[in-house]
Amino acid sequence: MSTDATTTPATPTRCADRGDCPERGDVPGWVLVTVMTAGIVVALGGVAVPALTGMFEQAVAAVALP
Repeated sequence: MSTDATTTPATPTRCADRGDCPERGDVPGWVLVTVMTAGIVVALGGVAVPALTGMFEQAVAAVALP
C-alpha cells in the first residue's frame, strides 16, 4: 500500500482529527470531578482515621492473652 498524496483524503476522516468527537468528553469537568473526589476522601479520612484507630485500639485491648 502506498502513501501517495493523490490517494490520501484532503480532509481528516477521524472525528478526533476534526475535533468533533461526541465521545471525547469534557476534560475540565472530569478534572474537577477528580479533584473534588480527592478532597472528599481527604476530608473523610481526617474524620474517620481517629475513630477507626480508637476502635482498633479498643479491640486489641479487649483481647486477653493467656
